[in-house]
Amino acid sequence: MAHDPIAHLLLWLALIVAAAKAGSELAVRIRQPPVLGELFVGIILGNLPLVGVHALAELPRDAGVDMLARLGLVILLFQVGLFSTIPEMLRVGVRSLAVAVVGVSASTALGFAGAFAVDRDVTRALFFGAAIAATSIGITARVLADLGKSDTTAARTILGAAVIDDVLGLTILAIAQAVVTGAAAGRSPSAVAIVIVVGKAALFLVGALSLGAWLAPHALAFISRLRGPGALFAASLSCCFALAFAADLIGLSPIIGAFAAGLILSEPSHHVFRAAGLRSLCNLVDPIADFLVPVFFVVIGMRTDLRAFASLHTVVLAALLIVAALAGKAGCALVVGKKTGRFAVVAGMWPRGEVMLVFAALGSELAVAGKPLVDHEGYAALLLVVLATTIVTPPALRAAFAGATT
Repeated sequence: MAHDPIAHLLLWLALIVAAAKAGSELAVRIRQPPVLGELFVGIILGNLPLVGVHALAELPRDAGVDMLARLGLVILLFQVGLFSTIPEMLRVGVRSLAVAVVGVSASTALGFAGAFAVDRDVTRALFFGAAIAATSIGITARVLADLGKSDTTAARTILGAAVIDDVLGLTILAIAQAVVTGAAAGRSPSAVAIVIVVGKAALFLVGALSLGAWLAPHALAFISRLRGPGALFAASLSCCFALAFAADLIGLSPIIGAFAAGLILSEPSHHVFRAAGLRSLCNLVDPIADFLVPVFFVVIGMRTDLRAFASLHTVVLAALLIVAALAGKAGCALVVGKKTGRFAVVAGMWPRGEVMLVFAALGSELAVAGKPLVDHEGYAALLLVVLATTIVTPPALRAAFAGATT
């Protein structure tokens, strides 16, 4: 009897989704972000061959699973964009902008210095420096909500800066990709090439956001009059995928387009969906994200070789990057007033998550001189940075807000 060719993928998905939810449940019970649990179960599943269990050895490299993980990444960045609005970004003020710029600049510089000290490779060091730049807005927002501090001055500064961090981080990702692609072709990174990439990213974001801010309300209002079920939601997803494709078409990462689509639709969709008697777009995206995003995080974990953690090179690189990640964001205190709560802002900017894992995933696919830009040891080091900065953030924020009134 012939088997359906999709059957094996269905089995893989059943295993991944069940494992992801078990891991996230355990993480939540010990008061850690769910993403940590998803990463840990991925690491366990991906390293079962080390104890003689080879049944899942092909899972991390399965083409179908890889495709769904990539789709999960696009949905994740779309969701991150939906959590913010263009007016909110314009209202965050000079303080949040300064916090973001100082934190990203200092983290990138220190990360470059740490990676270069270990590897003596400029291209690789630039990539690692860029990788640790962006704060995880999702992790910080969840901790602040759990503490009941989301409406404080410090929290608004943190979240505003974290949104700008995402934009800066994705722009740096575009630059890093261009530099690495040039290095792979034997071209040294030039100021002109970097300016071109920054210009592309800026023009794409500004153009997409400007056109989208004008067009989205009218398009959604028209679509809301259609009688077919799910038209508004389908149109929103189509916008996400179309902008992701457009970003890739001009040489940027598709996730930049997905993030832009989320920003464009965040505010107009709120009004149009409510007028149509529908749940918010964020709520409608949640079930898809709950299914696909954990696939991405589990696959990230599965591609981590535990043997790399036994390497002195990995330990030293990870230690230097963790110090750089924490110290870089500590620089934010220089541009925050005492009344805002300096330590709270610094601690809130510490966690690395989604964007950094994107760097790890993409870096493992990029090659220079025939070698992966992010090898097994570098991949493991980046994962350790995510784990360390994420674990330290909740207790640091609790301590920072203890007895505070800001």
